[in-house]
Amino acid sequence: MTLLCIDTTTAVCSAALCQDGALLKQCICREGSNHARLLPRYIQELLVLVREKKLTIDAVALSEGPGSYTGLRIGASTAKGLCYGFDIPLIPVPTLQVLCEAARQKSEVRIQNSDVLCPMIDARRMEVYTMVDGETKAVVVESEQSLTANDAAVWYFGDGAAKCQSVLTNPRWHYIPDIVPEAQYVAALAEQSTTRIQHADLAYYEPYYLKEFIAAQSHVKGLK
Repeated sequence: MTLLCIDTTTAVCSAALCQDGALLKQCICREGSNHARLLPRYIQELLVLVREKKLTIDAVALSEGPGSYTGLRIGASTAKGLCYGFDIPLIPVPTLQVLCEAARQKSEVRIQNSDVLCPMIDARRMEVYTMVDGETKAVVVESEQSLTANDAAVWYFGDGAAKCQSVLTNPRWHYIPDIVPEAQYVAALAEQSTTRIQHADLAYYEPYYLKEFIAAQSHVKGLK
């Protein structure tokens, strides 16, 4: 299976081409605020590689959120356009699971099967998008009990994790730095998804916002 993978859920923008679980190429930028400009360029680079290797893209795998509203919409609209154009399915993958996959593969620490993984995506102030007992939630981090009552060792990571270090002081809580969702980690989860779930209906698919978007009045002079 050859997958074109996309992740634009956070400040990191990435796209990757993977075949049978192996990464062929990834394009990535960690600087933020360039998704709309960079993602088409990355896709073009990967399509050049597809033609050079005479491959056939079987599906587009998308990191579906939660995350940045703007990033989610850029990723989803690009993925849907590719799927319509190539007449291939869209496979959405939860971004928090992508973060967990990144932690397992990139982290130098040894994560035990009994340990709890606590991915965190920044939702501003002390709020994060995370998983609490297997359920995706938006949580204001006030203590360890805000996240889990499990007594096992907990590893927390993601772009919303660093700000929580002053609160998560229990010795069983361990912070893993520099873990971000990347397109290359979407592939393995997408391949597993093909045996568990139906592909997304392109006509009705929307990214997973988790919280309702509320537009505020612009403060730019002349715009109301």
